Amino acid sequence: MKPTLDIAVRHQLGDFILDASFTSDGRLTALFGSSGSGKTSLVNVIGGLIRPDSGHVRVDGETLVDTERGIYLAKHRRRIGYVFQEARLFPHLTVRQNLLFGHWFVPRSQRKPAELDKVLELLGIGHLLRRRPGALSGGEKQRVAIGRALLAQPRLLLMDEPLAALDEARKAEILPHIERLRDEVGIPIVYVSHALAEVARLATTVAIVENGRVAACGPTAELLARPDLAARPGAPEASALLAAEVTGFDEAFGLAQLSTPAGPLTIARGSLRQGQKIRIRILASDVVLSLGHPTEISALNVLSCVVIEAGERSGVGGSTVHLLLACGEAKLAARLTAKSVAALGLGPGKRVHAVIKSVSVEMP
Repeated sequence: MKPTLDIAVRHQLGDFILDASFTSDGRLTALFGSSGSGKTSLVNVIGGLIRPDSGHVRVDGETLVDTERGIYLAKHRRRIGYVFQEARLFPHLTVRQNLLFGHWFVPRSQRKPAELDKVLELLGIGHLLRRRPGALSGGEKQRVAIGRALLAQPRLLLMDEPLAALDEARKAEILPHIERLRDEVGIPIVYVSHALAEVARLATTVAIVENGRVAACGPTAELLARPDLAARPGAPEASALLAAEVTGFDEAFGLAQLSTPAGPLTIARGSLRQGQKIRIRILASDVVLSLGHPTEISALNVLSCVVIEAGERSGVGGSTVHLLLACGEAKLAARLTAKSVAALGLGPGKRVHAVIKSVSVEMP
């Protein structure tokens, strides 16, 4: 099966050289990296805003750019929706008029009359139709911008830091809608972000962009846990990303029980519901390892694991080591001092118990 995205491009922008290649068949591919790493330039190549010096861009098997064959599909023919950091709505039009503007990019014979109702329900913006952008919150504006892009019936949706200008409350408002978009609409998404929590929650595939190159690309859970990537200067801390289902509650203490591929876990209940499916993230620095089964400890979670990989010593003076553990059907990352690794004789094949505090488990 051909990948959804097949990108290999080179382009010089002043002193900066974009020389990036990756393939992905994920539903939501995140381009993750620091500011200035080349994420937006790469998205602009895909969208047709930058014509690369060399290389190719293929989406769903169709070639949009191939410099060797002289192919360069104009941006208005690519059927790509673009959502920017700012909503860029027309201030003199109502929400309904802004949404329907997307239809202008679809031939009349191909327009789907029922599509507007689907978009309104998906994004929860049906009650906003008569308002103008000036009367909308930041999160509402971004949902309208996403709806406008969807009504252009794109084959691919590009989202360039769509939450960067929003406060935490507005981000929390819009994230569930992007999750529904990823899971229900069937349009592949390229999502640019330098916020690891967003990537951990949304992405099915991650491409890590550094200095104009894609340093690594693969399934989100695998990349976030890799010891070699976590040891790189400036890299985010390694973590485990697990699918989980809420199986019960300890009402007396406000806790929730989860079923995960790594084993059962207990976390703070918050607003969780019985049977709810969530993603959880466990930072490598929040994992304590013990050779024997620990007793009389405050942490509520103890998982039986095997060390499958030990990274090179890193940090100032080589003081830390990242480990990768197999726990049940999942992988867990742990970051320990090199002294602890040596004292416990930790290496591939060593059986350990991973101790995790309930309050340390994140829901990105």
